[in-house]
Amino acid sequence: MNQRCMIPVIKTPKDYRAYRISPDDTNRLAIIFDSTSAGDSLTVCVEIFDPGGKTPPHRHNFAVEMFFILKGQGIAVCDGKEVPLNPGDSILMPKTGIHFIKNTGTERLYALCMMVPNEDFSELILSGMPTELDEQDLQVITRIDSLIPC
Repeated sequence: MNQRCMIPVIKTPKDYRAYRISPDDTNRLAIIFDSTSAGDSLTVCVEIFDPGGKTPPHRHNFAVEMFFILKGQGIAVCDGKEVPLNPGDSILMPKTGIHFIKNTGTERLYALCMMVPNEDFSELILSGMPTELDEQDLQVITRIDSLIPC
């Protein structure tokens, strides 16, 4: 049996820092865990896409990237194949696949994003422009919006 006591890393939404990778980006990334805070080679963030927003087509040489859709509608495109995305859907982008996500809805698209290994993703995000999470973002991230009747 392991005699070491491992203490988990715990964060709350007030600890999340949000960034735009470049000034013209139509998406923001709120970092939950990066390789520094997790002590391992991964990045976990919530990616927030404005209506019509998308990531530029890109690929990762070593990492797989997973998206779990929290709220909104969009499409994922990987190597020319397009699939719709709705709340509760998840998609795993294979390494070397040229891919992007686009918000096709009229409201923001929120996706939990995980990349393993990190492949300098968190460093890229942190080198971007700091931005704020607004009330709408915090309602989705804390799931307060799920308590509001439709």
